[in-house]
Amino acid sequence: MKKDSIDTLFKNLKGSFDVEHPDEGHELRFLDKLKSQKEPVSLVRKKSYAYVSMAASLVILIGLTVLYFNWNPSVDQQVVSISPEISKTEFYFANVIQQEINKLQNENSPATKKIIEDTMEQLITLEKDYGKLEKDLINGGNSKFILSAMITNFQTRIDLLADVLQQIDEIKKIQHEKAII
Repeated sequence: MKKDSIDTLFKNLKGSFDVEHPDEGHELRFLDKLKSQKEPVSLVRKKSYAYVSMAASLVILIGLTVLYFNWNPSVDQQVVSISPEISKTEFYFANVIQQEINKLQNENSPATKKIIEDTMEQLITLEKDYGKLEKDLINGGNSKFILSAMITNFQTRIDLLADVLQQIDEIKKIQHEKAII
């Protein structure tokens, strides 16, 4: 397509522009027609939508602000921010402990029921103690000491489970020997 310059374009359109002025009283006739309509044109409706949209935007903004300033990271997130290594350590120990608990639950029998219940109660106590250590760490306690105590807590749980599993093995051996005699 050939590009015309602006001057050439206006020369070609010369005489086709509407340059006549409206008849006398055109504005008054137009306003009379507007007034005679059944439904008057209202700018209020457009303004009310503007107010509603501004109010909705304000509510959203306030909601996001409240969420931002009231958002409290979980204890785990706060601990990880203090010591990122604890997350990996906690994951490792938690898996080992869960495996030992599964072994313990597989050994459940009338002869071992009481020792298993006692062990589970002790584990719950140790877990609560661990939660207190996490809170102490977050509150700015001696982080090296508290991290050491957290690891000791995990090791204590693992040792407890290992000792109980060993005791259950001894109980099973005694029952087996009684059954033979």
